[in-house]
Amino acid sequence: MRIEFPHSTRAGFQWNQALLRIGSDPGNDLILGASQAAPHHLSISLDRRGWVLEVLPDTTRVYVNARPVRERAILRPGDMLSVGDCRMLLCADGVPGGRTSPEMPEQERCTVALRAVAGPLSGQVLPLADRLELGPQGRIPLDLPQGEVASLVIFWRDGQLCLETGQAADSRYPARVNGSPVQQSVLLPGDQIGIGMHRFMIDAPGLEPEPEIVIPEPEPEPLPEDTAGPRGEVWWLIVTAAVLALGIALLLLMHF
Repeated sequence: MRIEFPHSTRAGFQWNQALLRIGSDPGNDLILGASQAAPHHLSISLDRRGWVLEVLPDTTRVYVNARPVRERAILRPGDMLSVGDCRMLLCADGVPGGRTSPEMPEQERCTVALRAVAGPLSGQVLPLADRLELGPQGRIPLDLPQGEVASLVIFWRDGQLCLETGQAADSRYPARVNGSPVQQSVLLPGDQIGIGMHRFMIDAPGLEPEPEIVIPEPEPEPLPEDTAGPRGEVWWLIVTAAVLALGIALLLLMHF
């Protein structure tokens, strides 16, 4: 995980452990100012679900993409975490440039959509079809602070889903994929595109790898001698049975 502090002179923060503690106390891994955070304000842990945010007791509210979090939340690369007046952008370790994705047949592209998870368009699901443009020339506007203008174009090229952005090089609100600024990039399922207050997720079931189904081999049925107990115990039973049979035979002979 890499944490950046947008519009701040503070250097980025790299963390590669399973638990990150954030607060104003010097014992934390990431230390914020006393005016921004409680001594022990929150933690971010890594488990099978990904990054999990936990707000600690007796602290002020934490915001993820401008939405309040009272106790816990699942975090994604590209999320904006706000504690007091401190803004922290969560970034994936790898940058999206130069990557590739499996080619998707044209007849399966109808399953791909852009889902708005934060910002003015939150809750909308935008089908991609062949091409989707957001911004001044597209059918979906992109409202940005301070009147800044930008566009996002998502389209198919050689069976891969691609993104291109149109904005000034010195933009204060660059388009990002999983937290990293991009001008163009190949998109993968689960990618988060962020620009200003907008957050979009790529929903692409057809591009996700099929889960590997492992059929366990049937266990062999146990043999009778395996369930009869230790071998020594079996021999004692045989000897005991033989002695009893011999004793019964001798009693019958003596009786007659």
